[in-house]
Amino acid sequence: MDLWENFWDLIWWFIWVFAFIAYLFAIFAIIGDLFRDRKLNGWWKALWIVLLVFVPFLTALAYVIARGKGMAERQATDARAAQQAAEDYIRDAAGTAASPATEIAKAKDLLDAGTIDQREYEALKAKAIALS
Repeated sequence: MDLWENFWDLIWWFIWVFAFIAYLFAIFAIIGDLFRDRKLNGWWKALWIVLLVFVPFLTALAYVIARGKGMAERQATDARAAQQAAEDYIRDAAGTAASPATEIAKAKDLLDAGTIDQREYEALKAKAIALS
């Protein structure tokens, strides 16, 4: 009988640990959302933080009820912005290799402007052709 009591004590311990970790995730999500929100002024942010410290469960529940929709919208906006930034970076990094014709045209423009001499132009031209 003692074995089963210890087993159920262990199960309850896991349930409480899971609930506590979920609660911590919720608190950090709320704090992150407070700092992400540009429309809410500093005093309201401070009030929410103070309430989270002194009445955490009730405040977290009230925050999710009162500001949950805006919280989801801000998170979705940030996710879209991060995705767009990643796509722009990938596009920019992949697009740096220009075609040989473009590289030769750039080198010709430099030669015509007098920035490089004929020898450097030939070297750039050979390099562009070799990379193709």
